[in-house]
Amino acid sequence: MSKSELDRIARDYHANTDIRDKHIEDMCQRYCGEWIVRAAGPAKRVLELGYGEGIITGMLLAAGREVTVVEGAKLLHDALTGVFGSRVHAVHALFEEFSPAAPFDAIIASHVLEHVDDPVALLRRMAGWLAPGGRLVIVVPNKESLHRRLAVLMGLQPALDTLGARDRLVGHQRVYSHATLEQDLRAGGYTLTEKTGFFLKPVANSMMLGYSTELLGAMNQIGPQLPMELLANIGVLAGRVE
Repeated sequence: MSKSELDRIARDYHANTDIRDKHIEDMCQRYCGEWIVRAAGPAKRVLELGYGEGIITGMLLAAGREVTVVEGAKLLHDALTGVFGSRVHAVHALFEEFSPAAPFDAIIASHVLEHVDDPVALLRRMAGWLAPGGRLVIVVPNKESLHRRLAVLMGLQPALDTLGARDRLVGHQRVYSHATLEQDLRAGGYTLTEKTGFFLKPVANSMMLGYSTELLGAMNQIGPQLPMELLANIGVLAGRVE
């Protein structure tokens, strides 16, 4: 994905104040971020791939981590420096062209692999950015989510992995299952050490706009009580094969 396409996504989605479901996604990010910070463990130097709304960045800083963020969209890179300034080392680059001067204790790739042209190639490249014993923390959308299963049964989409209008808006090139994510991780040179799921999503965001904050919060909190295969997002913790 080129910088110009990333700029388009940043303009049409991240900086677009008319996106009505942003509060749903932001709540998911905050809930997911608690797990991400825990999964990073004792890591001091952390690399975050992509800035988004800066929710995870802020949580990592609050946890006392030294954070580097690589962001390919100029608009989001500038937003990052405007919000966090010198507290974060901001790099304006594509992930595929980034080359760090020193390895990191943890890499956070939250909602990254579904966007890139070749996720396995990126995973292999990222392995060289991890220090020995370093942690890779990943979150991706789950194609087997309850809302996708229901959409297929209702005839709203032909298959679980069909990409809809919102997927195209935010630049998704794929969605994952637990099995396909593990397959990409193995091909990229990693061993899986933990997996989980987030957010009970029964229907598309556009059908949840009237849901209360309390209900949306409960739909996030109930995740650990349910089969992870039904939840909207997949989280995994992995380590490099040494």
